[in-house]
Amino acid sequence: MAANPQQSPLSGFARALVQAGRLKEAEAESLLAQAAAKKTSLIEQLVGAKKGTFLEFARFAADKFGYPLLDLTAFDDSYIQKNAIDRKLIATHRVVPLHKRGNRLAIAIADPTNLRALDEIRFQTGLAVDPVIVEENKLGPLVTKLSESVEETLKSFTSEDINLEFTDEQSPEKVDDASSLEVDDAPVVRFIQKMMLDAINEGSSDIHFEPYEKSYRIRFRTDGILREVAAPPLVIKDKIASRIKVISRLNIAEKRVPQDGRMRLVLSKNRSIDFRVSTLPTMYGEKIVLRILDPASASLGIDALGYEPEQKSVLLDAIHRPYGMILVTGPTGSGKTVSLYTCLNILNKPGVNIATAEDPAEIPLPGINQVNVDDRAGLTFPIALKAFLRQDPDIIMVGEIRDIETAEIAIKAAQTGHMVLSTLHTNDAPATLTRLMNMGIPTFNLASSILLITAQRLVRRLCTCKKPLDTPIETLLNAGFRESDLDGTWTLYGPGECERCKGSGYKGRGGSV
Repeated sequence: MAANPQQSPLSGFARALVQAGRLKEAEAESLLAQAAAKKTSLIEQLVGAKKGTFLEFARFAADKFGYPLLDLTAFDDSYIQKNAIDRKLIATHRVVPLHKRGNRLAIAIADPTNLRALDEIRFQTGLAVDPVIVEENKLGPLVTKLSESVEETLKSFTSEDINLEFTDEQSPEKVDDASSLEVDDAPVVRFIQKMMLDAINEGSSDIHFEPYEKSYRIRFRTDGILREVAAPPLVIKDKIASRIKVISRLNIAEKRVPQDGRMRLVLSKNRSIDFRVSTLPTMYGEKIVLRILDPASASLGIDALGYEPEQKSVLLDAIHRPYGMILVTGPTGSGKTVSLYTCLNILNKPGVNIATAEDPAEIPLPGINQVNVDDRAGLTFPIALKAFLRQDPDIIMVGEIRDIETAEIAIKAAQTGHMVLSTLHTNDAPATLTRLMNMGIPTFNLASSILLITAQRLVRRLCTCKKPLDTPIETLLNAGFRESDLDGTWTLYGPGECERCKGSGYKGRGGSV
């Protein structure tokens, strides 16, 4: 005698299948028991027993209970309301918050008879819940992805336990932020340290932490090119910003205006790396850029800058003059400061008094008096230069000539027995004179003070994985080579691809004057 579905002890999805004649009651009870033992869903057990496909059961649920059916593969998961409900609730009940409109929340679910899940979501969110039927096999991976904790996600980026020290550049004391460190923040701290170490090991110059509406990305600038290295969960953007602000002594509560600071990462007793920190309020949070200031770059030596022998001779002759002005020009990031530091290291002798005014001083140089310009405190470039002239200097370095007052004082210093080195943002050397004249500097002052103007760029070097190029002779002639140059004694190489250069074919940069 057939069992009466109306008297069946089964409930939920199993009962609906028995009522529809898709299953016998004994089969349903057996499959339910197997699902409970294996800790899987009834629908997965049904498909495993070849009672139907995931799509067939999704269509059955939509028709039976009158809910819409959605193909998750056609849904952009960047629109998912990841923080609408608790991650534990997502994992426990296998649901995904799809969309919120007003006081209603659309929930992706494979079994709409799971009334406990819907009730808990209503209670937690205070919103009306609209179930949307999806296929169980497409729902599972998404549930796993969303229910993964921030700590587990960050562990995938940080394979080892990292615990480095930060110090305040103003004092050698360790920055103690342990009092404000919550347990959930520990993975964030290790993650930030891992990003810093990776950037240092790659020889990167900057680290960019960039929040967007639906994503968060971290990029390194290596050899002048930005490359995405990580995309951590968007939910940690505020924790990353707060942690970096704590370390660099910035105002954590201030998120509406840009802030600048510094921090120092202690790698060992003999080596530490300074970072210049800059925050910028954007539409979706604070973008943070860390400029890596490695003291090793200031001691490269004149031969590593990329000057041709004749240019090197001219530069060395100019910097050893007793007075005058030397200007290094080029766009941002063209290595102007490193070139000036290299010159200062050559001139840094016990019998010489050297003072620099920078905004800010990027790399500490022992034996040189470095001053950080601070406009808010009233310490501007002109004021610093006037103070220098009362300190009996031999050599003055000005980080950048930005206005006519700075230019006038620098030129007067060059005309009164001082060597002045500075930078200027121009595209080429001739444009430097035009720029200074446009500021209002008389031409006779320029002629009597400027010894040398050099414009430079940084060009990427080929990695060791470089490979020979088979280039037609006509192409080389059109590029400017002479026939006498193409005598077969040299080989033209192009970029290769290896792990050392991360597949870019380039590693390191050199100067081009």
